[in-house]
Amino acid sequence: MNASSKVAVVTGASSGIGAELAQLLAVRGYRVVATARREDRLEELCQRITSAGGVCVAFPADLSRRSERERLCEALAPNAADIEVLVNNAGFGTHGYFIETDVDRELEMIEVNCAALVHLTKRLLPAMRARGRGYVVNVASVAAFQPGPLMAVYYASKAFVLSFSEALSEECAGTGIHVNALCPGTIPTEFQAKAGIASSAPPAYASKLTARDAAEQGLAGMFANKRIVITGARQKTAVFFNRFLPRKVITKAVKRIQARRL
Repeated sequence: MNASSKVAVVTGASSGIGAELAQLLAVRGYRVVATARREDRLEELCQRITSAGGVCVAFPADLSRRSERERLCEALAPNAADIEVLVNNAGFGTHGYFIETDVDRELEMIEVNCAALVHLTKRLLPAMRARGRGYVVNVASVAAFQPGPLMAVYYASKAFVLSFSEALSEECAGTGIHVNALCPGTIPTEFQAKAGIASSAPPAYASKLTARDAAEQGLAGMFANKRIVITGARQKTAVFFNRFLPRKVITKAVKRIQARRL
């Protein structure tokens, strides 16, 4: 990569919001490092970005493994001073009663949704601090604002992402580094199928937004230095009114919604 260029690192870039964020950042002139497990999808993404006049490097990696995260960080080290944007988008969910779901899959989820996000931020933040400029976008979810029966570990992981992002944003105040949490609702991506949600199931949070819409709102919020970006009017309204309802009531409501998605 050209050492004089600004670089954006996007995890979970093989599809959905991650792929859209990578393309939008390339349009803004960033040289994108796109990472995910699926090499073929990353190569397709890089071809699309290159065809549109951008620059993209594919870096296949399994971020559930610490050794793979270290390998990514070591590869990024020569260009660390030029990394201006880190998008921690990699993540997945599982669906079903906790007593019945696979423990290995859920521990892997914690590694990807939480540990990888902390690990990469920890490694890349010092160079941003030294330069006095940078953006960290952590993709959470509207699920972060309440407990989620039948997706207990996923909802809890996104609550972690939200809390971590808000705390880190305050720590970085006045340094030129801006940290935010992007909180989309349910949108058409591969997430539902991977989580084991029935294809005919109603969405947990109805929305007409696309992955591109969420990515555009996320970047707009990032450049506006917003700490929390909730995509869509319905999602914003739901999160607002959740503040006034007892947690027990909200939890029971989420359980009813998720039970219909089995």
